[in-house]
Amino acid sequence: MTQQYLVIHMTDSSGSPLAQEEDRRMLESWAKEGEESGRLGTGAPVAGAEHAKSVVVRDGSTLITDGPFPEFKEWFAGYDLVEADSIDEAAAYMAKHPTAVLGRVLILPLVSLPWEQDA
Repeated sequence: MTQQYLVIHMTDSSGSPLAQEEDRRMLESWAKEGEESGRLGTGAPVAGAEHAKSVVVRDGSTLITDGPFPEFKEWFAGYDLVEADSIDEAAAYMAKHPTAVLGRVLILPLVSLPWEQDA
């Protein structure tokens, strides 16, 4: 049975050290493999930190802050939903993505909420 995983792409906020042609070649090869195997779901890059907001609610007060976020050493560059038989299989697939070379890929299994498990 396959499991869905949320993949978070973390990169250096200053941009890609890979040549654009190499970055594109790796990404297209990775996407083609994922589409052919049925492993790759929805995904997208995100805008830079200067377009982001942070939202925090504490004691009934809402604080909305514009990016960039100085506490970020890396930038959340995008996400993908991936299906695999195991997290190790998902990791092996994600090792082929340019972000694995440029930064870091975080892989998190999707789970049901506690009240959804009882249904």
